[in-house]
Amino acid sequence: MEKIKEIVTDYHAGKFWEERVHDAVHVQDCMHVINVYPDVTYQQMRGFGGAFTESAAYNYAGMSEAKKKELITAYFGAEGLRYSFGRIHMNSCDFSLGNYTYVEENDTELKTFSIAHDYEQIIPMIKDAQAESGRQMEFLLSPWSPPAFMKTNGEMNHGGSLKKEYYPVWAEYFVRFIKAYREAGISIGFLTVQNEPMAVQTWDSCIYTAEEEGLFVREYLGPALEKAGLSDIGIFVWDHNKEEAYQRFKDTVADEETRKYVKGAALHWYTGDHFEAIELIRKSYPDKEVFFTEGCVEYSRFADSGEVEKAEMYAHDILGNLNAGISASLDWNLFLDEKGGPNHVGNFCAAPIMCNTAEDTYEKRLTYYYIGHFSRYIEPGAVRIGVTRYSDAVEATAFLNPDGERVLVLLNKTDKSVPVTVREAGCGIETVLEPHSIHTFCCEVPMP
Repeated sequence: MEKIKEIVTDYHAGKFWEERVHDAVHVQDCMHVINVYPDVTYQQMRGFGGAFTESAAYNYAGMSEAKKKELITAYFGAEGLRYSFGRIHMNSCDFSLGNYTYVEENDTELKTFSIAHDYEQIIPMIKDAQAESGRQMEFLLSPWSPPAFMKTNGEMNHGGSLKKEYYPVWAEYFVRFIKAYREAGISIGFLTVQNEPMAVQTWDSCIYTAEEEGLFVREYLGPALEKAGLSDIGIFVWDHNKEEAYQRFKDTVADEETRKYVKGAALHWYTGDHFEAIELIRKSYPDKEVFFTEGCVEYSRFADSGEVEKAEMYAHDILGNLNAGISASLDWNLFLDEKGGPNHVGNFCAAPIMCNTAEDTYEKRLTYYYIGHFSRYIEPGAVRIGVTRYSDAVEATAFLNPDGERVLVLLNKTDKSVPVTVREAGCGIETVLEPHSIHTFCCEVPMP
């Protein structure tokens, strides 16, 4: 008989990733059933991860060598979240110590291009992550703003647009960055054209209409990557909130030549669920992928919420995104300080791990453990499989790992205990989901 491992998070009892092994038995309960169907398959997962921001690297670098080892293991090690994917910002972002680029002002020929800045703290942290992971990691780059001289407003912050005469230079900038990182041993496989291209922010930002983003990809970025021998790079557009994602994606790739270069859409969570937007993109463009590229607990909106509420917000969004069809899930900053920074415009937020460099201590927030119920057990290459559930009191998703293992994640956000019978092909187990708990069930491959 097959074995089922139940990995339970119970916040109130303080239990995380506790494994209990059950024998699967024939079950007849038809009232509280969660069915799993491995023969019904959907999208394949590329992995889970977070962002290697300058702020994260700054906090990481400020810790002792012993604590740095613990921190990098917590995210990328076998005993941690087992992250396999990272987001890297090209030029500064709000979670940087200040505005910076890789060229000197008015260098229109990119003669001064250098990523020496990133070799100070960002690249060393990425290299530590690669070493700890022990497997090939995936990386996605995103720019927040071109250099000030390339923009209509003459600064990196407060929006503005890329001047048309700098479209070819900016496309070449992408090429230089990707090649420089590959020379550093970091193989970037994906990029987004612009982080939040419709948001005028007090920090690094740049505006593109759908037509401008499509034009840049079609006439400049796509051809520049091809010419440089980088046609393997997957170009993702939008990289902004889900509620406008379908219409924006549709408008951006309206031109067939643009659509040829675009790998998929990148989405954020800051305006609500809108899981249907992911489904619409996947249904209308079945050859394209959807990545979730950013989400965090913003202090401006959620500072007063409890840790359980924040963790459940993460789990609910991950579950909804997965069931809608995403193939990669990337959290925002890996590490932040006790204030939620540093951030060069005071736009503080929370991270799953918060560091205090002065005391050489860190705290794993409850969100860290909730993310782990997905990232630890749903492996790169896993395929989402069919699930049915008897009640909307339970949120559920299931995956088939490359080795045949089935993984089922269940979330109970209610104030009541919820009985469930987990069943596959007539066999399974009966259990109870305690109030405000998350559970992961891993069904092992039968022994030959």
